[in-house]
Amino acid sequence: MVKTRHKSYKFRLYPNQKQIVLFEKTFGCSRFVWNQMLADKIAYYKETGQTLKNTPAQYKKDYPWLKEVDSFALCNVQLNLQKAYKSFFQSNFGFPNFKSKKKMYSQSYKTNNNHGNIELCDGEIKLPKVGWVRLKQHRKMTGLIKSATISKTTTGKYYISILCETEIKPYHKTNSSIGIDLGWNILLSSLLVKRLRTLDF
Repeated sequence: MVKTRHKSYKFRLYPNQKQIVLFEKTFGCSRFVWNQMLADKIAYYKETGQTLKNTPAQYKKDYPWLKEVDSFALCNVQLNLQKAYKSFFQSNFGFPNFKSKKKMYSQSYKTNNNHGNIELCDGEIKLPKVGWVRLKQHRKMTGLIKSATISKTTTGKYYISILCETEIKPYHKTNSSIGIDLGWNILLSSLLVKRLRTLDF
């Protein structure tokens, strides 16, 4: 079985005006889908005592503007809500809250790499729906890109956190003990020399 590890890299983004508009739309749509799905889950549970299994796709008919943004971002909203909802009922972790535009965590979204739709090349990164965005890459990145999270700070700066997966190569056994043998040989030689010096021939 191949062992892997994950490492995250964070870089500053420099989107153009068109890309900024799309980022803001995606932030807003992700927030809307979370709140709408959560509200419907609450209403359904109060009425039936059961958990509603809703998806972002169900809302695109009534809210066609959801189709304008990255579908992976909305799918991740669904996964995160399901996880939070499940944690509440299984471990009483805390009931999920509605998201507000004023909260920092609401100004972000996560997308996934699928057949190369996320790619880093020559100081730019390709993102679903957004296209190539300029970024400041201050260190080398290794591994396969798994996902990317785009976020906005309170000062209006945009960042991307890229999650990469790399294989952990096992160490091969050499069946040798050079370090131990050499250490013992040096020690024995030193003791022998000292012993010989004390002898009177």
